[in-house]
Amino acid sequence: MTKDASFKKVVRRHAEDTGQRYTEALTDLKGLGARMHHEPVPGQLLAHLRDRYGIDPITATRLSVHKTYVFRIDRSDGSPWVARAFPPARPRAGAEGDAAILRFLERQDYPAERLAVDDAVSDFDGSAVLVTRFVEGVQLPDGPAKFAMMGELLGRLHALPYDDSAGRPGGASGEDPSHEGTPHQDLLAALSFLDAVDTKVAAADRERFEQLRDQVRSADDGHGLPEGLLHGNLLHAPDHAILSEQGPVAINWKASGRGPRLADFAYLIWGTGSWNPRRPDQERIDAAVSAYRRHVEPTGDELSRLEALMYIRTLYLACFGYRRAVTNGSAFNEWGFIEPAAYFSSTAAATRAAFGR
Repeated sequence: MTKDASFKKVVRRHAEDTGQRYTEALTDLKGLGARMHHEPVPGQLLAHLRDRYGIDPITATRLSVHKTYVFRIDRSDGSPWVARAFPPARPRAGAEGDAAILRFLERQDYPAERLAVDDAVSDFDGSAVLVTRFVEGVQLPDGPAKFAMMGELLGRLHALPYDDSAGRPGGASGEDPSHEGTPHQDLLAALSFLDAVDTKVAAADRERFEQLRDQVRSADDGHGLPEGLLHGNLLHAPDHAILSEQGPVAINWKASGRGPRLADFAYLIWGTGSWNPRRPDQERIDAAVSAYRRHVEPTGDELSRLEALMYIRTLYLACFGYRRAVTNGSAFNEWGFIEPAAYFSSTAAATRAAFGR
């Protein structure tokens, strides 16, 4: 079978797995890198903000370790802003949805970043730009205190009342703008990452690659579990949470929206463990559980599916890394996102025990 024929076979399988037409599946795989990558020119972004808002911005400094489109905007005429010039593949409606959720959170007095201006979304060079106020602060402290703070942030968020303005589907990482929405989209994105490099996988790696793909296809996406407003990515500080003078503040709400609240909490719990060796950290688990349950008490169904939902974002990250490794010709050494299985089961058991106390 030729390489071209092999790829067509992959596209057909991807279409079947994702419910897409062949042409949609082809676009999903071939346009993947272009949809995710975006590096705005800082000087042009400053000029846009000057013209759009009448401010005097002087520098645009890249803020995020992982995202090339997030900048701190220092001004000569006021406090700094944050400008997120999203990839052109992300529709303006996505940024407008971010802004709507931030307005809702401000009405609820929830500790999140605030919009810089009322009309916080603008169009710039094919991208939608969202501007918020820069949050002055430091990284969250390491150890149990960090997980207590994030457990508190998640508990308060999941306990907020439903509001149509914050009712869009959310919870998926959404680095690929084609896969924003509920955590199920993380699994579809994970399949895209793998299928995009399927024909480049070495024969010696094929068996493990197929096992990873099967694991994604059979993963629990949290469907049917109690819902709430999700942040979608709170584990990673400082990109997503800052300790300000007023206390912890959640930032970066691109992944936010309505979805199974356990997906948020399961990802946080996965992150409590130590790495060498990989094992549960009961003190961190207890801190997260104690803070979260002040606002939300999980149902029995949620606790029974905790281990399964710990795999949603971690499978996504493993597949993201696998694609990157194959594309760059480098070794893939990120199996620790989903292994060993004993870590997932023992951490889930320790968490259920903490809720039982």
